[in-house]
Amino acid sequence: MSSVDHSVTPLYAQALLQSAQRQGITLPAELVARLQGNERIPLAVQDELWECYCELAADPLAGLRLGLDIQVGHLDSAGMLLVTCETLGEALAEQVEYAPLIGAGGDFQLLQDGDQAAIDYQPHLAVRQAERVEAVLAGQLNLTRWATGGRFTPSGIWLAHAPLAPLDDYRALIDCPLHFEAGCNRITFSADQLELPQIQANSALRDHLRQLADQTLASLGQHSLAAEVQAQVRSQPRWGKERIAEQLGLSGRHLNRKLGEEGLSFKTLRESVLQEMACQALQQGRLSVAQIAEQLGFSDENAFVRAFRRWQGETPARYKAGL
Repeated sequence: MSSVDHSVTPLYAQALLQSAQRQGITLPAELVARLQGNERIPLAVQDELWECYCELAADPLAGLRLGLDIQVGHLDSAGMLLVTCETLGEALAEQVEYAPLIGAGGDFQLLQDGDQAAIDYQPHLAVRQAERVEAVLAGQLNLTRWATGGRFTPSGIWLAHAPLAPLDDYRALIDCPLHFEAGCNRITFSADQLELPQIQANSALRDHLRQLADQTLASLGQHSLAAEVQAQVRSQPRWGKERIAEQLGLSGRHLNRKLGEEGLSFKTLRESVLQEMACQALQQGRLSVAQIAEQLGFSDENAFVRAFRRWQGETPARYKAGL
């Protein structure tokens, strides 16, 4: 897997830092320091940032509010590319292709069925997934309206999770129909709006930015050690540090040292992957908790339940019941 598959643009991370500053939230200095001076932020570090931000904000709609404050600049060069497209439909098609430049949290898909269309988001997140999905869709709504000069009119926002706050609190922030526990995460709208012109359309600049985006995607295709470790853990979740290091041609000690240079540790990376895999397995519902524990290399079901409670703040059973 490439490093783009496990990273986020630092400009998106900056949106969280700026929001925290506006609210008077003091994030841990050690965590903030790990965000500085990097071309990309490892997804595991972004996970830590989201967990800390949401916990300190003590606001169930922290993600939604953040999304409504997202600016084009927070989306790196991909954001500028999208707003310089001629029409909304062109921009959404480009978004599907270039979203990895912004971050590795999920995939977009542009859907059309007759006179209805949707931009669908499939998250790949284990930490604060509901809050982060709300941030993504709120940001999508806000920037799409801005890019079309306020002409974009959604027919609804559909969210797979249950409400995080009373519906009136949502309605005070979002002025379109909201549907929870919907089995998907998407914004729906009439298909004719795909032809809406964008107010910042600039074909020459769009073509230049598209070339830049292609080059950036290619450069992000270079493998980072963190990405290789995560790929190995996904392939062999039962393996420990020494076995993974051996596959990468390193000693366990050397592996830890090199990961430390990226501000990471083997334990942090492995747990982030196991957490993601555990949540995905519970969402799919094909395996029992005991089977998931065995598949992920835990000594027994109780050890897995303790780890899952530490990761998610609830037991696997409660997590599954809330899906």
